[in-house]
Amino acid sequence: MNGFFKCALLVVLSFFSFGCSQNYYNIPREKYAQRVKVLGVAPVVVDADSDIRHPEKDVLVALVKDFNRIQEKKLVEMIRESKSHFDVRSLGGDADPLFTNLFFRRERRDDAGTAYNKYFFKAEPLRDYIKSSNVDAVLLVVVSGITRRDTVHSSNIVNYLAADYNDLIMSAQIVDADGNILWEYPNFRQKNVSLPPFIALQYPDFDEAKANATDKVDVKFKTIAGIRRTLEKRKKDVLQRDMQISESYYAIFDDMVSLMDSK
Repeated sequence: MNGFFKCALLVVLSFFSFGCSQNYYNIPREKYAQRVKVLGVAPVVVDADSDIRHPEKDVLVALVKDFNRIQEKKLVEMIRESKSHFDVRSLGGDADPLFTNLFFRRERRDDAGTAYNKYFFKAEPLRDYIKSSNVDAVLLVVVSGITRRDTVHSSNIVNYLAADYNDLIMSAQIVDADGNILWEYPNFRQKNVSLPPFIALQYPDFDEAKANATDKVDVKFKTIAGIRRTLEKRKKDVLQRDMQISESYYAIFDDMVSLMDSK
């Protein structure tokens, strides 16, 4: 084998070795597998006291809670299908009292250029919840509001507006009974970190500005009806078959699951 082909082979082997060694957990993957045989998935909660600025906030929060109860079952199925855990259990129950019991504090963070809400939970109630659920660790997913700087383009791509936009986002943690955060989303072990909005609550009204012959573009809130239609839109597979899950939820859940199934 000449020198060129040896070098090429080494490059290819290095690439595959690097790809296989990715670990998005906060501990070595082998230790995680030994420690967490059974993962519990708590009901998806909505932090109604977070930065949600929609004028119909109460209606919006109630709407998202209703969709959470339906779509969270799909998250459990997706984690099971990934084979990243020996067993995955839906813990069920009411999300609101669970969050009230476990929630300690929320902290707005801006890490690696990514703004998100990081959550901290009470040690003793969390330990009791995990042990009473008979699981090794629990996945806690929180929908919250945040206002972030972003650049949004018009449909013609030419026009754009850099402004502060209010979004709903999802963050998540896998936590054990000792309070150790074993995995988290957004995940800063990625090479490129980003946190797309779960629901973009606002949009720049380029059409109104054009109609009024002005350069001033107003940022408006989407209607509840529009947000509902967005959440109702179903994900299709490559054969255009209904996957029985909302596109909005699938996008975030799929991103999460891909960072669990990293062997």
